Amino acid sequence: MVTVQGQTLTERQKGLAACACLMAQGDLERLEPAVKMALDNGVAINELKEAFSQLYAYTGFPRSLNALGVLNKVLENRLPAWQDGKPWTRPEIWNDAEKALKQGTEVQTQLSGRPFDYDFCPQDDYYLKSHLFGDIFAGDQLTAADREIVTVAALSGLDKVAPQLAAHKRGAVNMGNSQELVDELCAWLDHEGYTLRSEFLKGVANVNYAQYFIGDSFVAPIKPANLSEGEATVMPIVNVTFEPGCRNNWHIHHGAHQMLICVSGKGWYQEWGKAPIALTPGMVIDIPEGVKHWHGAQKDSWFQHYTTHVKTGGEESNEWLEPVTDEVYNKLK
Repeated sequence: MVTVQGQTLTERQKGLAACACLMAQGDLERLEPAVKMALDNGVAINELKEAFSQLYAYTGFPRSLNALGVLNKVLENRLPAWQDGKPWTRPEIWNDAEKALKQGTEVQTQLSGRPFDYDFCPQDDYYLKSHLFGDIFAGDQLTAADREIVTVAALSGLDKVAPQLAAHKRGAVNMGNSQELVDELCAWLDHEGYTLRSEFLKGVANVNYAQYFIGDSFVAPIKPANLSEGEATVMPIVNVTFEPGCRNNWHIHHGAHQMLICVSGKGWYQEWGKAPIALTPGMVIDIPEGVKHWHGAQKDSWFQHYTTHVKTGGEESNEWLEPVTDEVYNKLK
C-alpha cells in the first residue's frame, strides 16, 4: 500500500474534483464555470479530457461526451494561461489485449488491496481488468492518485452508489493519497455544495410554497427535543433545503419575526435596500417583523437552513411579493 502522510488538497485537485462531481450529475450549467476554475488553477486541458473520458466507465458515454462538449465550448474563448499539458499518446497496451488484461489485473489488485475476481459475472470481471484498469488507466495524463480523486468525486455526486464510493475511498489511499486527503476531499465537496452530504434532513418537495420559489426547495419539520408536542406547535422549526440557484420571492412576515440558522452549504440573504449577505453554516439571521427580504442558495451550491418564527403580537401572515429575477440574482458575488 502506498500512502503519503500530511497531504493537503491543492487547488488543482479541487478543480479536478469539482469537474468530476458535476460531470457525474450531468449538471452542465455548473460544469462550465467549474471547468474554467480548474483551468485557472493549473489543471491541463488534456488532463480534463482524460478525466472526462475515464468517467464514462462510471457515469456512461452520454455524460462523458456532454462534459467534453462543455470543455470544447469553454476553449472557444481560451485564455493564454490555460495549458495543454502533455501531448496525448496512444497507450501501447491498446494493441495487445493480453498485456492490457495483465496490467489491468495488477492495477486492480493494488487499488483493491488484494486480488479481486468477480466470478459471479465473468463479463464484468474482464471489462474491469482489461478495459477499465487496463486500457483506460494506461493513459499517462493523470497519475493513479489523481484518477482516484476524480473517481471518488464523481461517485460522491451520484445517488445510491455507496458500496462503490466506499471501495474507491479505500482505493484512493491505496493508489497514493493519504486518508486525510480523501476525507478532506469529501468534506470539501460537501461544504462547497457540489454534493448534498448533510447530517440535516432534505425532506420532501416544498409543494405548498413552490409558487413563491424559483427552483426546487424541500422541507423537513423539526421537533425540538426539549419541547412537548403542544409547545412545539407554538414555534415550529423547519429545515429548508434549496437546490443550487433556488431562492424564494421577496416577502414580508407580519405578526412575527423570522430566524434563520444556516446549517449546510452556501446561501444568500438580502433585505430591501441593503447589500446581500453571503450565508455559511453557523450564521444566524434574525429578520425583524415587517422587513421585506429574500433568502436562498448560491448558484453553485446546495443550501440548508433551519427557520422558525417568534410571535410579536397580532395576526401572523406572510406577504409574498415579486421574484428575485435572474438579472439581479446572477450579479451576486
